[in-house]
Amino acid sequence: MITLKSGLNAISSFQTSAAKAQIKYKNRNDMALIFSPYPCVGAGVFTQNKVRAACVDFDANQLAQKSPIHAIVVNSGNANACTGAQGMRDCAECAITAGAVLGVESSSILLASTGVIGVPLPMPKVKKGISLLAQAKSSSRQSAKDAASAIMTTDTMPKEAAVEFIATSGKRVRVAGIAKGSGMIHPNMATMLCFVITNLNITQKLLQKALSKDVKDSFNMISVDGDTSTNDMVLALANGRAQNPLISDENDQDYQSFKKALKAITTTLARKVAQDGEGATKLITAHCQNASSKKSARKIAKSIIASSLVKAAMFGNDANWGRILCAMGYSGAEFDAKKVDLTIASKVGEVRIMRNGEAQTIDEKKAKKILAQKEVEILIDCKNGNKSATAWGCDLSYDYVKINADYRS
Repeated sequence: MITLKSGLNAISSFQTSAAKAQIKYKNRNDMALIFSPYPCVGAGVFTQNKVRAACVDFDANQLAQKSPIHAIVVNSGNANACTGAQGMRDCAECAITAGAVLGVESSSILLASTGVIGVPLPMPKVKKGISLLAQAKSSSRQSAKDAASAIMTTDTMPKEAAVEFIATSGKRVRVAGIAKGSGMIHPNMATMLCFVITNLNITQKLLQKALSKDVKDSFNMISVDGDTSTNDMVLALANGRAQNPLISDENDQDYQSFKKALKAITTTLARKVAQDGEGATKLITAHCQNASSKKSARKIAKSIIASSLVKAAMFGNDANWGRILCAMGYSGAEFDAKKVDLTIASKVGEVRIMRNGEAQTIDEKKAKKILAQKEVEILIDCKNGNKSATAWGCDLSYDYVKINADYRS
């Protein structure tokens, strides 16, 4: 598998575009299109928040029909959440409009929205935006960049990834993705928007299985602020244009290769979302090893990076082991605190701050230097098993409060 320096344009059998619909933002792209002229199998994983946006329910219904999928239409600036029956009617109208201008069935359209909650979609603007998207679609690098940028809200950078592997048949398979997310990030699924495309020839059942399993160790292992969004979703489309023999058996070697490629995409994008947390100054990685179970390892790593007190300590470059151990303690994981080793690390070195559950005398200046880097690791050794898990988050700065005090969600 090789990493490609591109985005969705890595797969020429898909087209992308962006448009300025002026839904909320002026003079910037705020709608995006991902389109395949060839029918795709589709898969999706959606928010577990009991308050779900209209597009989430709409897409779940579309995918349940097992019909071919051709397009994903995305808007930023308006979440179309808590908009009642009107929200669902607007989704249906968007799909009909998109189907008409793209020359496909409305049943083949998926939708995604992100932005302010509780405000109906400005349908005249959205419908005009859909027409602009259809006119502008292409397989160019610029179109892919524009699409990745158009879905952003408080993000500071677009998030793209692409990889390639060679199937056993010799066919060249590519997987690419884009994501948005900066605030309201604490997945119980994905907690942001992510769209993955591939030219792999695979059944819908196996595509869904791969995606559902993958998010447990990627998007479900990030946290910026502890809030799970109403609009979270990860969608995947596969159009089969690699022309490899159809993958219908999970023991197929190509399926294993695809799962690795998918993991590379989602892990890369998840890290970028965590790193781009609102007001963040650094990426925090918590790696738990030698835990009694995978479940406990996940709980420990996720609890640490989700802790507001740990995040604040990281912002202040404070090696506060007590906050880390406390977050482990309320995580619900099984471990023996008397066995735990804790280490902080970055590119400038590492310091063990706890051994066998006891604090260690450390060089505070060295610890501060380690924590002052843009990427910091917290290493947890439970020493009561052989399971591991990794979670990603960011620090909690003054700017997070400033951003969210002035953003109507």
